[in-house]
Amino acid sequence: VQLVESGGGLVQAGGSLRLSCVASRSIQDSESMGWYIQAPGKERALVATIDRTGRENYGDSVKGRFTISRDVSKNTVYLQMRSLKPEDTGVYYCNAWGAKPQYFNDWGQGTQVTVSS
Repeated sequence: VQLVESGGGLVQAGGSLRLSCVASRSIQDSESMGWYIQAPGKERALVATIDRTGRENYGDSVKGRFTISRDVSKNTVYLQMRSLKPEDTGVYYCNAWGAKPQYFNDWGQGTQVTVSS
């Protein structure tokens, strides 16, 4: 599945952004979709995921500040980010994995989020 992210940008600490990830086919074909961050000099890390049942999972550093959601009719997953901190700076990647009709684990090209202090 092809994934296209958008919504990144430069924001001041305490601000908000909403990221979008549009999939090339029904997101219900995916077992799970999510967002990951790659900060400068660090490995890619979990931000949030949402599975096919709608169950959400968050990385510890974003709990209470970020919300993942989806619109099945638009094949889109969102990440609402609030109370942004400089340490939230990085490239945010959308991910989708599943097994229909065969196993896949795909990534978008990423969108840059920069939080200034």
